[in-house]
Amino acid sequence: MPPLTRPLTLFLFFITVSLDAKPLASETWGFQLDLPEGYEYIAGDGKNRFSFSSDNNTVFDLVVYDGTYLSVEALAADIGQRLGNQGETDPFIYRRKNAVLMELRFMSGNVRNEGWGLCVELDGEGRAQKPLLLALAYGLADRDDLQMLHFSALDSLAPTVSDVHAPGPITEYAYPRGDLLQTPVAGINIQALVYENDAEAAQALVDREFEILRQYLTSPLGKDAQLRFYRMIYRDSFERLANIAFTLERTWNIPAQEPRSLASKALEWTQAFTYERDFMGSDFVNPVSAALEGRGDCDSRALLWAIVLEQANIPAAIMVSPYYSHAMGLADLIGEGVRFELAPGENWLVAETTSHTSIGVIDKSVSDKRHWWGVPLE
Repeated sequence: MPPLTRPLTLFLFFITVSLDAKPLASETWGFQLDLPEGYEYIAGDGKNRFSFSSDNNTVFDLVVYDGTYLSVEALAADIGQRLGNQGETDPFIYRRKNAVLMELRFMSGNVRNEGWGLCVELDGEGRAQKPLLLALAYGLADRDDLQMLHFSALDSLAPTVSDVHAPGPITEYAYPRGDLLQTPVAGINIQALVYENDAEAAQALVDREFEILRQYLTSPLGKDAQLRFYRMIYRDSFERLANIAFTLERTWNIPAQEPRSLASKALEWTQAFTYERDFMGSDFVNPVSAALEGRGDCDSRALLWAIVLEQANIPAAIMVSPYYSHAMGLADLIGEGVRFELAPGENWLVAETTSHTSIGVIDKSVSDKRHWWGVPLE
């Protein structure tokens, strides 16, 4: 099968997404999905079959099969035959689940379509045979610019609840994680366990999602697209950073301290990073590289800080401002300081990760809350 990176209308159960919507979840099967902005629900039965389309003439179809096929390979073969698909298939393991990646090249009437498909096992606990999920992302064959949308749509799928904080299936296929290595953490005399390919994979996802975000710069969906950009990075990096966050917490939090004290130590850590911007690329250092190399812009650091806090069970998020070209952390902590309303009734303390200030302190030059957006990550 051609590499992904390594350089039918078939049919979720929800209506068109509202502003600031969280990823959508199936109560029946447990999967979650966070499609790129602009996809609208067009058909389905509310349980097993769902179909979306976008203004780019892209289609995303999802079907759950319960007991119909004995394996993901059998499902992929049958769908390929029914579509008259000319693309290749490749089986792989996604987080201990059997999966098949499908290259889609098929005709629908006189229209040639291309894209990618995924067959993967769902949670089959208590069942003699696991239900299977089929997801197809495709569009017109002459639109090379749609390939990243297809990858992103499929990569936003979390087949089971345990996958919600883990890299998506497309990134896992393209970048197998490799060996688990003891790696120094920046700015502090500790080592943590990190998979050897995690930083490269995390940056590849950042770069892909940034290219997708660029397509929304002049769109009314620009804000929603930017919120999704951060959600996708958060989801991909959360598990990659698990041992780093655990090791930091163990270092800072023994003996046990109040959450604000731990958050302050994490903030001091990110504030000591080297300020770095990439005006030729995504301008976002992935959180894994930021933690290991001690570098990054404001949003890289804010997101890393939020992940470290979330790993310690401290509710955290970020806030961004295109107006100020800046980002900060947010956390649900007690005590004095400037707060930002992340959601109605949720007024969280701000955290400036690029200057040596305490939690709850914000410079007057960027203090107009009207110019900030809250980015919920959970």
